[in-house]
Amino acid sequence: MRHLTFCAPLGEEELNHVTRIVQNVELHPGDPLFDEGEEATNIYSVTAGAMKVYKLLPDGRRQIIGFLFSGDFLGLADDEVYAYSAEAIIHSTLCRFPRRKLEALLERYPRMERRLLGMASHELAAAQEQMLLLGRKTAREKIASFLLLLGQRAAQRGQTANPVSVPMSRNDIGDYLGLTTETVSRTFTQLRQGKLIALLPAGRVDLLDVEALREIAEGN
Repeated sequence: MRHLTFCAPLGEEELNHVTRIVQNVELHPGDPLFDEGEEATNIYSVTAGAMKVYKLLPDGRRQIIGFLFSGDFLGLADDEVYAYSAEAIIHSTLCRFPRRKLEALLERYPRMERRLLGMASHELAAAQEQMLLLGRKTAREKIASFLLLLGQRAAQRGQTANPVSVPMSRNDIGDYLGLTTETVSRTFTQLRQGKLIALLPAGRVDLLDVEALREIAEGN
């Protein structure tokens, strides 16, 4: 997974310095990584599995703000605390970097810092994509967009884009797209009955008609 991480630009000698500060973390489904408001002492890079990051609203509701997969990083904070909570969706492994030590390495290796900034820009683009999904799209358009987005991200990681892996629950998808669990389930059923998708074992979804899904996602 090195080519997907912010260590990608480093040579072997530089990587030796990185490996001295990194630790491996293993999480089971539902295990928390950190909580919103907790002191931001570490930065993480996902090496396998899937994570969700979320915020709790004042009324107790949960808003999932992203799903993270191999190569994604999390835990960057502008101040001293984490701005969101993170939890494993499935069995996941991560690399943990002590924040202060990593900041020192970034000063020493500008190429890694530039890579990290590029990944942060990608994270911002993903947030903007979610804003679009939460905007004026219908439930059908949101689900179609979401499935296509998961396929695109899988392809970027060098994995199979179709069938697409959907490891998160219907409740998680609803909390990400601003839909009720019932609406998510009903929309999946409608797409399946329309022979646009097929639901496979192990949380996979076969996109039977990608072009039709793309048209739905675009509001056509």
